Formats: sequence, structure tokens, C-alpha cells
Amino acid sequence: MKRNYCIFIVPATIKMTTLFRKENDKTVCLLCPHNCKIAAGKTGICGVRKSTGESIELLTYGVISGYALDPIEKKPLYHFYPGTNILSIGSYGCNMRCDFCQNYNISQHTLSSYPSNSEPDKIVRDAQGELHNIGIAFTYNEPIIWFEFIRDVALKAKRKGLRTVMVSNGFVNREPLEEMLSFIDAFNIDLKAFNSDFYKKLTGAGLEPVKEALKQIAKSPRHLEITTLVIPGKNDDEKEMAMEAEWIAGELGKDVPLHLSRYFPMFKREDPATPIDTLKRLYETASRYLNYVYMGNTASEAGQDTRCPKCGATVAKRTGYTIKLQNLDQKGKCSSCGTKIFRHFTSFSSSIQN
Repeated sequence: MKRNYCIFIVPATIKMTTLFRKENDKTVCLLCPHNCKIAAGKTGICGVRKSTGESIELLTYGVISGYALDPIEKKPLYHFYPGTNILSIGSYGCNMRCDFCQNYNISQHTLSSYPSNSEPDKIVRDAQGELHNIGIAFTYNEPIIWFEFIRDVALKAKRKGLRTVMVSNGFVNREPLEEMLSFIDAFNIDLKAFNSDFYKKLTGAGLEPVKEALKQIAKSPRHLEITTLVIPGKNDDEKEMAMEAEWIAGELGKDVPLHLSRYFPMFKREDPATPIDTLKRLYETASRYLNYVYMGNTASEAGQDTRCPKCGATVAKRTGYTIKLQNLDQKGKCSSCGTKIFRHFTSFSSSIQN
């Protein structure tokens, strides 16, 4: 299949991030802000990074929990090559302990050892063979803790002209993220709430490192979208949403898409599912500050379409993960007023306009 995508040039050499240091009889993992001090034979909070006594071993290298060809909109990425597919892969473990985790069966699933079952070359070959596939997405569980495997897969994928995506909680140290920015094209980051107490009590992590990671990505050439899972009584306050949206607009940019996703009872939390009216209310609040706000994980078509922020023309209509593009030129600009809507656009995207 002929591809007409922009080719990503992989540097001849990439600075390799230091992922651990020795501290007395412990090994300190430097991947995320937990900076776990791990005794020999033990793992850190994520459950998959084990101290050998001299270094950190990734127990889940090549271990796959999920492997599927998904619409790019399912990540969710609404402004990154709309209408295309992406091969999505994930593993096990997470560096957060969200009691509301929607993927707890894999993110909170850890063992002392795992059988390796997939090689980077095979994943890249599979991605190349899929119809209308732009590349590989690292998703399902937390990909940051899978760093070494992701790096190996992504660098091989880039050399074949494939795109790479990471769906992450954004709880990562600056240096590893800087290296990820050299081989990941697009990010969807969970901004789980906009208050520190929520992060401390419900996730076992912190808000400030996530905000710093978001700023770091936004300053790079990489594509960024954000998702907030709305949980009744926990992060559904309109004032908090206004603060979040205003911060995104001021620090990251008004054009960064924000996805407000509906929560369902899962894992340790039994609160009723988020009312649709709550999502609509927060959608309206966030839309006062941001050009692109969406409602997700609902059966409703409300809050799904993309409209030109300048002239109001509808340029993308969505039903579930089905998308119909309209009123766009071949470069992803609004054909009514010339406003750039989609920076990442393909000839295939252009061909699915109705």
C-alpha cells in the first residue's frame, strides 16, 4: 500500500537516558517521579521494573497484553491523521494506583516474571501490513514503564516511515520524556484532575509532574491531546474545570484538544456512571477557553464533531469511531475561511470527505 505520510528522520545517534543510579545497597529507578529505591530482587511501584542489584531489568520486555488495529480516534486522537488506523499494543503494570482504573485487569496486574512473546521487528512488520495504518500506538496499560521496549519498537518503526503514538498518564521524569520526544510523534495524556488532593488520594501520584510533562510536550514539535475522565463528586466541579481549561489554554495552547470522558464503575470504585448532563456542563465550561473540546465514552453524538474555531463550519462529523470529513482542503484547512484545523493530515483523510 502506498503511503503519503511525512517521513520522520531518525537521528544517527540518540542520547540514551540514564534510567537508574546506585544508592548504597539500593537501585534508584529514575524513570518516573516516584524515584523508587529498590532492593535487589524487588520491583518498584509499577511492579515491572526489577533491581538486579546492579541495574534495572524490565520484566515485561516483549510481553503483550493487547494487540489490535484501532481507529486513531479510539486513542482518543481526533486531530492526528483523522480517519486512519493504528496498530495498538500494550503490556502490564502502571506507576499509578488509581482506584477507578478503567483498565485495571492489565494495569494493576503484575507477576514476578513474564514470558517474552513478541519482537520489535514482528510488530513493525505487522504495522506495515495493515490497511490505512499510520503506525503503532503504545496504550492499554501505562507505556512509560515499558520504556526500553517502546524505544526499540519505535526506532525501528520510524525507519520504516511509520508514526508512533503514546497514550499515557504523563507521570514521567523530564530526562526520559525528552528522549521519548525523539521517537514518539503524538501523545494523549491523562490529566486526571486539576487538584493535588485528587492525585494524592486517588492515584498515589502527583499533579505537578504531569503538568510539567504536558508543558514539555507542548513546547516540542510533537502532537498533544489531553483526556480527563470525569468522576462524579471527585473532579466534576465547574470551577475546577474552568481552572484546568484556562491553564491548558495559557500554558499549552487553545488548540490543544481536550477530551472529557465518561467514567463507569470499575476496579475499587462503585460510584454511579457520570451523568451525561455533567459532561455537557463541563464541556460548555471548557469550551469557553479552548477551541477543541470533545465528549467521549458515551453513546451520544453530542460533543463529537469538530468545528472551525474561526467561522464555525463543521469539518468533522463523528458517530462512535466513524468519522466523516467535510469542508476541508487537501492540507486539512477549513475550505470556508482557510483556518488550519488538522496539522497532521493525509491523502487518505482527504479521500474520506463526504
